[in-house]
Order: sequence, then C-alpha cells, then structure tokens
Amino acid sequence: MSTVRYRYRAYPAPAQVQALARAFGCARVVYNDAIRLRDETHAAGEKISDTEVQRRVITLAKKTPEREWLGHVSSVVLVQASQDARKACRNWFDSLSGKRKGRRVGRPRFRSRKDNRQSIRLTRNGFGVTARGVQLAKIGNVRLEWSRPLPSVPSSATVIREADGRYYVSFVVDVTDEPYSSTSSEAGIDLGLERLATVSTGEIVANPRHLRTAWRRLSRAQRALARKKKGSANRAKAVRRVAVLHRKVRETRRDHHHKLAARLVRDNQAIYVEDLAVSGLARTKLARAVHDAGWSKLVGLLEEKAARRGRSVVRVGRFFPSSQLCSACGVKDGPKPLAVRTWTCPACNTTHDRDLNAARNILFEGQRIVAAGRVETVNACGVDVRPAPVPAVGSEAGTHRGAA
Repeated sequence: MSTVRYRYRAYPAPAQVQALARAFGCARVVYNDAIRLRDETHAAGEKISDTEVQRRVITLAKKTPEREWLGHVSSVVLVQASQDARKACRNWFDSLSGKRKGRRVGRPRFRSRKDNRQSIRLTRNGFGVTARGVQLAKIGNVRLEWSRPLPSVPSSATVIREADGRYYVSFVVDVTDEPYSSTSSEAGIDLGLERLATVSTGEIVANPRHLRTAWRRLSRAQRALARKKKGSANRAKAVRRVAVLHRKVRETRRDHHHKLAARLVRDNQAIYVEDLAVSGLARTKLARAVHDAGWSKLVGLLEEKAARRGRSVVRVGRFFPSSQLCSACGVKDGPKPLAVRTWTCPACNTTHDRDLNAARNILFEGQRIVAAGRVETVNACGVDVRPAPVPAVGSEAGTHRGAA
C-alpha cells in the first residue's frame, strides 16, 4: 500500500473564485500570525504549545475587529494553515539540531499576497467527493475534470491556484501496489546533458531540452513583462503569459520523465544510477542545462515507481570514477575532459563510447554493492559468528600436575 496524490483540473464558478480568494487570504494571514507568534515567544524565552498557538491565532483572533473576517471561511482551512506553520518551525529546529537529515532547512518565511501561486488544504471533514466534482466547506460544489477515478477515499484535499490562473484539486489517496513479474534484466544508467540517459544495454535517450526549445518565446514574453507598469492590468496579463509558457515546459518535461521512468522500471528488475550532486552543478555555468535536464526528478520517479512495482533502484556513490575505468578490463585510465566522447583503453585496446562505458561501470558497481549488502545481511542475521566451545581431544597437550 502506497500513499500518492491524484490531481485534477478544477473549474470554479465566478462566485467560487471569490470565495477561494478569500480562503487563500485568510489561510495566509493565519500562517503568518502563527509564525510571528512563535518567533516572539521564542525570542522572549517562553514555551508555547501548539494548542495555545491555534487558540490565539484563530479562536481569539476571530473576536477582534482586526481579524473578525476570519469567520467567513471554513475553520478547517485555518486549522490546517496553523498546522503548516507548526510543521515549518519544527522542520527548521530539527534541521538546526541535526535531528532532520538531508539539506539544511531555512527559517520559515512569511507568505506574501503577491505570490502568484496560492493554496489551501482541507482534511476529510472539510470536503466531500461528488459525481460532479468536490464539495468544499463554505465554497460549494466545484466542478472537476475527472480524468481518472479515485482508487480510494481521499484523506485530504489541496486546492491550488497556479500562476497562470488555473485551478487544481490534489487528493491524497492510498493505492494498492501491483508488482510486475520478475525479470532477470538489470540496467545501469549514466545521466548527461547531451544525452539525457545512456543505458548499459546500448540504448541512448536523447535530451529533449524543453526549456531551450521554448527559450525564444520565453525571452520575448519576459521582455514584454518588463515594460509593463507595476500594478496595471496589462502587467497581470503579461505575468499570466509567462506563467503559461513555463507551465508548458514543466508539463512536457514531466510527461517525458514519467514515460521514460515507467518503461525502465517495467523492463528491468534492478536499476543502478549515479548519485549526482545536482545542487552543486546548478551553481556552475551549466546551471540552466542541468535544470532543464531534470535529473533529480527523473531519479525520484524511478525510485517511486520501482517501490510500487516490486523493483529496486540503487544509487552509486558520486565519487565512483565511472568515466575513468575500462568496462572490459577494469584499468583506470584517469580523468578526461568533457570534450572527449570516445577513448581507447591502453591496456586492452578496446574503444569505448564515454557514456556507454560509464553506464556499464555503474551497472557493475551497483551489482557489487548489492552483493556486498547481501553478504553483510547474512553475517548479521545468520548463525553466530563466534564458534561454541569444543571439548579437547584425547591427544591434545594438557597441564601436567605432579603427584601430591
């Protein structure tokens, strides 16, 4: 059983658009008030519970003239905004203390009404699924485009207004995993910029370069946006045009990654990929090309689909010299400039394609890592490593004791 998101396009009526805008604004204010209250109490050295924060920023705030309009929206939206602020602060503190692993989480920032993307979250008591769409508390029945049926009853729903003006509803549902039948094929994948993926089987997946394809239109739209007066209606239209172009690039890239990941997971029992430092490469002169390739998203989709289909994805360490080793004889030939796409091994005279050779080395290294893991698991969970005491045999030398 896995927890996934099902997202649908929403078409709210004009009155519902106003109600959603009111809900977005109230949720943003509650979130900011909760962050501000936690900062003030922390600076004063006071401890405040989550229940007390929620009581002050919602229950007591509704009784004041400055926040009495919070009662015009569903309380579920406000409670979830307060919970989001609590989670943001907790993630920050856990990251500072080292309890939270991964990249360092920054200080929670205040939400701005000028953000082009707005969202609210509702739990099960704040929405209901209907044949026409979704019934939202104090908003009404919003029509949805049911592109596919929900596999189970959703536990929460998030209403999103994107920068291009489109509305979506994202449901969190539980789906039953359906593993594929076992296969003996395994693949190593070398990710790159000229070629998006080179598979150890010899398959080459070209990099579509979605952003570069739309770059001229994006540049023209950005220049038109820069000439518009701030706060004008024409500037709002220009912002929407830029957002539409970015959405097309984003959705085209995501569709390509989904199809590629689904095919690789279906055809291979195990997939081995290199653990690239994308955040470091994104600070170089190749930053735009790295973001356009979307390596992290592709690897994440591989891992997600493999977990649901009974496959495995193994990451090989980023310091493994996949481009320096000969996949035929194993001789290390040293680093090579990026301009070198083919090279000949000085030991066995085998001519290699740089990316294909790296993919094969990643496959061999991944299989070695998995095999070593199996051995360690057997040693840890099998029989006792230390042998039991064995009685001495009769001919074994012993201690000579004299007669009393």
